[in-house]
Formats: sequence, structure tokens, C-alpha cells
Amino acid sequence: MRNVKNAVCVKCAAEFEAARATYTCTKCGGRLEVTYDYDYIKTRVSREKFAADKNFSMWRYMDFLPIEEGAKVCPLRTGWSPLYKTDALGKALGLKNLYVKDDGINPTSSLKDRPSAVAAVRAFHEGKDTVSCSSTGNAASSLAGAAASMGLKSVIFVPERAPQGKLTQLLIFGATVVSVKGDYGATFRLSAQAIEKYGWYNRNASINPYLSEGKKTVSLEIAEQLGFAAPDFVAVSVGDGCTIAGVWKGFKDLFAVGLIDKLPRLISVQAEGCCPVNRAIEKNAPLEEMEENTLADSIAVGLPRNGDKALAAIRDSGGIAVNVSDEEILAAMRLLGASSGIFGEPAGVAGTAGLAKAAAQGLIPSDALVVSIVTGNGLKDVVSGQKAAGIHGDAPGSVSPNLIRIEPDMEKLTREFVKRGVVS
Repeated sequence: MRNVKNAVCVKCAAEFEAARATYTCTKCGGRLEVTYDYDYIKTRVSREKFAADKNFSMWRYMDFLPIEEGAKVCPLRTGWSPLYKTDALGKALGLKNLYVKDDGINPTSSLKDRPSAVAAVRAFHEGKDTVSCSSTGNAASSLAGAAASMGLKSVIFVPERAPQGKLTQLLIFGATVVSVKGDYGATFRLSAQAIEKYGWYNRNASINPYLSEGKKTVSLEIAEQLGFAAPDFVAVSVGDGCTIAGVWKGFKDLFAVGLIDKLPRLISVQAEGCCPVNRAIEKNAPLEEMEENTLADSIAVGLPRNGDKALAAIRDSGGIAVNVSDEEILAAMRLLGASSGIFGEPAGVAGTAGLAKAAAQGLIPSDALVVSIVTGNGLKDVVSGQKAAGIHGDAPGSVSPNLIRIEPDMEKLTREFVKRGVVS
């Protein structure tokens, strides 16, 4: 890989050959980070080259990825998700230049398709026939889909609370699914033991440093879609820390090669019921494990295994840590849908919920250029979508003010419209 220098331990700075399947530092056990030859990449990329590139997927950024030249890539069209200027949402939040990056349109409907595509490519290149990971849902379904498209087998470990929609995806993609009776920590430990025992390719992003490289392509797209103008703020939902670390890495890569002239500040958003990363930021203290008490399953990670990289990204960017309640997350689902036509799952809209809270607290200037990343589609967790919409029990819309149950009578309909203010 001519564009890659090596993989460096973030704790002791030990260096490793990036072409090998090395996941963690063999000297101190620290996490690794892929480093690039930016002087070489500068000779390969330019705004003009990107403007002429018709490959509208994450693979347009191959010069920024740890993939061997000529390697077979995942055939599913991943990346180049839309970046919407959401004026109605911006008005509601008091922000004049607000954009939403909708990564729910990826092949399995989440941002996790990006790192899973990288995992499938590297696994195929290394001659592995099986890939595996632990996940609360999105990483699992994305890996199963990517593996299926590459002719690989997948073995997926999920906690028993994983939403049915995500379990359904896994089974449709032909994965062997292990539902673990326990929390995410127990699920992760069992997956790690099985992966080591059977020699499968390890897609666990908190262990595998190459997965963040896939996640960072969302930042490369945001910058390019803004005409290579970096945002002032980027709001990201945070679980195990891999996504926010990847988002930061992408902007740093672009800055290093001169494609953007500044770096954004990150808004790290976690659920109040599970916020170990933000708590460490607020207390300026080491990470401590928390209970996983939130409906936002994809960010319910009590002990983030990539916490060090997440903390570094937030601090290096001069970022903001915001915690939101489950009620604020559900409210953000409704607001995002009603103002923008975007249906996000709880973890997917947590960034928007945190952005709303930060804006209300005056932490973001009204004229700032702001991007909120929606990391997953609402159909991944229909039960939570029903809660947000006010649908409970066996009577759809029984407590939702926007659903009218009525006999086929025009006079009654007219009275109901007037009563509800639908018409005057």
C-alpha cells in the first residue's frame, strides 16, 4: 500500500506494518492508528480530480484507505449519501446554515456499512472465508450484508436486546447469529474468544484499526459536498467511540493534504443513561464503565473499547460533550422527520438531539456552518419509531394527535379537521 506508512500505537508509539493483520499493539496492548504518506497522497488527489470522478461511492477515496491497489472491493454501493441543507430544521433550532448527512440510505441503512465494506475487502484479500463481530445491531447487519456480497460467511454476536429489525436483516443475509444473554460487554467478550479460537476475520471496530478508516469517509464526503469547506461544527452520536474517532480522522486527512483549510469542532452526543465518554470529558477523568440504560441501542456501550481515540478526538477538536435523555431522542426523531423528511433510528438521531440542546444553550453561533450526521434509518428500530410517533398498544395512533380515526362521513371529517386546526 503505497499510500500507507504504518500502524502506530496511540499509547506507546510502537510501529507496525499496516499490510499485516495486526489489530493491537503487541508491546503495550494499546489501540493502533493507520498513518499515511500525505506527500504521496498530495500527488494523487485534487479538487479537480474529485470533480471529474464519476465513482459516487466511498471508493472514490481509495487514496485515503488502507486497501491494496487492485483489490476486489465490496460491490454494494456504499457511501456518497446525501447532504441536505435543512432550512426548516435550522429555523426550529435557530441555526442558519444547518446540514444533515443522511447515512441511513446505505445498503443496510446505517453508517456502519462504510467500515464493514473495508472489513470485507481486507478479509477477502487476507484469504479469510469468515468474518465476525459483536454488535448491538448496525455493525452486525452491515457486516453480514457486505460479507454476503463478497461471498464470505459471517458469524455475528448480538446482545439479546437487539431490535428485531436488525436481527431480521442478519438472518436474511445468511449470517449465523448468536444472541447472548447479557449486555454488550458480555457479548463482546464472547465474540473475542470465538474469533481467536476459530481464526475468523475480526470486524470489531474497537479492536480493528482499519475500520475507522472506513468510517472516516463520511467526513471526506461532507467536505467535498460542501465544496471542500470544512464545517464549523459536526454533531455525532457516540457509543464505543469508533465513529467520532473516524469522523475526526477524515477531516485531519483532508487538512493534511490541503483540501480543507481548517478543522471543525466536534459535538459528542451520548444518551444520559449511558455516557461514559462524555462523563470522562466533563470530569477530565479516565473512562469508567456505566450501565447501558437507553433505548438508543446502537450507542448503549457501557465500556467503550475505543474510548481513548474518542476522547482524543473531542479534546483535539475543542469539542462539546452533550448528553440527551431518551425523551429528547424521541423528540428529535419527530422533529427531524417533520421538518426534513428524514426518518432516523434513536442512535441515528442522537446527534441531532444533542445539537438541538447545544443550540438552545447558546453553545453554537446562529450563523455557524453545522452538520449533523444521521447514522441509521428509523426502520431499523420500528418499535422506537412507534413510541416517537405516539403509537401504543393494539390501536395504531391511539394517542397520536396526527392520526384521525373516524367513520366515512364528510361532515364528521370536517368537524374533526376544524377541531384539530387542519383547516380553518
